[in-house]
Amino acid sequence: MDKSENLPPYGEKQPEFDKRYLEMAHIWAKNSYCKRRQVGALIVKNKMIISDGYNGTPSGFENICEDENGRTKQYVLHAEANAITKVAKSNNSSQGSTLYVTSAPCIECSKLIIQAGIRRVVYSDDYRA
Repeated sequence: MDKSENLPPYGEKQPEFDKRYLEMAHIWAKNSYCKRRQVGALIVKNKMIISDGYNGTPSGFENICEDENGRTKQYVLHAEANAITKVAKSNNSSQGSTLYVTSAPCIECSKLIIQAGIRRVVYSDDYRA
């Protein structure tokens, strides 16, 4: 095994880059129409943002994420899922990339992250308990 495989993508500057990409994910979260919680995600590979996403309704649905009781509707997509499906439609590969997301991924998104070949996940807040 090559030792370079174990090094973070940015070496000693990794924590600094992680902080900056997380800040960008927080800014991207503001695009969400969800009132209860806004989540943003960025997929970064080779120092380039190759995809982005925020939580919201699927294309063609009205941009209302919560029902009349304030609960999130079941069909709302998570930021991670939106970013992963967006990169899947592009010419980019998420294999070996890093996902920056404002909240820790849920179990379902974690499965998608693994299947997409994303190597690292960096998040700000824990997933709701």
